This record gives sequence, C-alpha cells and structure tokens, in this order.
Amino acid sequence: MSVKTRRQQLISRFIEQQEVVNQAQLVKLLLAEQVPATQATVSRDLDDLGAIKVRTASGSSVYALPEFAPDRVAPVDQLRRVMGEWVGEVTSSSNLVVVRTPPGCAHVVASALDRSAVDGLIGTVAGDDTVLCIAGENSSGTQLAEHLRRLAGIDGGLSHG
Repeated sequence: MSVKTRRQQLISRFIEQQEVVNQAQLVKLLLAEQVPATQATVSRDLDDLGAIKVRTASGSSVYALPEFAPDRVAPVDQLRRVMGEWVGEVTSSSNLVVVRTPPGCAHVVASALDRSAVDGLIGTVAGDDTVLCIAGENSSGTQLAEHLRRLAGIDGGLSHG
C-alpha cells in the first residue's frame, strides 16, 4: 500500500470517527500514527476524498465525507487519480462489474464513480474492499469493465460472461 493510500485511509477514518475541525488537526492525528504530512498534502488529500466542511448541531464547522451528492460531478482527472491510486483489479460478469481496492478504500472509489457520470454506469454499491458497479441496459459489464480499467491504468484483467 502506498504512503498516499495509507494517509488517505487514515484521514477518512479520522473524519468518520471524530470531529475534525481543520487541516492542522489532521496533520497532528497523522503524525500520531507515524504518517508525517504537510498541510498542503492534507489539503490535496481532502480534495481527492471529496471532503467538505459541514456545520454541526453545536455550530462548529467540521470535515465530512459525503455519502451521496448526485449534484456534484467529479472531474475526469479526479476520477483517474482515484482509480489509479485505489483500484487493483476490475472483473465483470453479464451487466455487473466488480472493482477491488485495498481494505477500507471501496467507498472512496464508489463515491468518485457515482459522481463521475461514467457512460453506461447506473450506480455502485461499496463494501470494505469491493465495489459492485451495475451497467445500464445499453452497456455491458465487459464494456464498462474495460472503460474502468483504462481509467485505472490497468491492462487486461479477468472478464467472465
């Protein structure tokens, strides 16, 4: 696992498990896990993860990872970065595509795919290290898998169906 992948996994976990109010706090939390990072690096990671600031009931502003934001479309370059960094394998069967990621990373890939408006992709379901992608009626799992492999920079791959 790359340093960037580990760092982004930790940032996601921190945001999900506690109130993170600023980037400096993330830098300190990462350092406590023996993962040094600059504030600029953390800023880029937050952007890659799609993190946003939300106001809590107490009125403070904290980072959050949006689970579903259909109105926010991910740029193709961001999708390529996410896919290239987090996707290890893409397989297909009929109209279904399975995307494998490192443990704890599937939600990041699924969110980027859902926000990307990829042709032929109806939607995704994310587990811990697996994303299930559903191809639309005018597409096949094989076609969608080939497209996702290209985005991730993966040559070939297993395809069934």
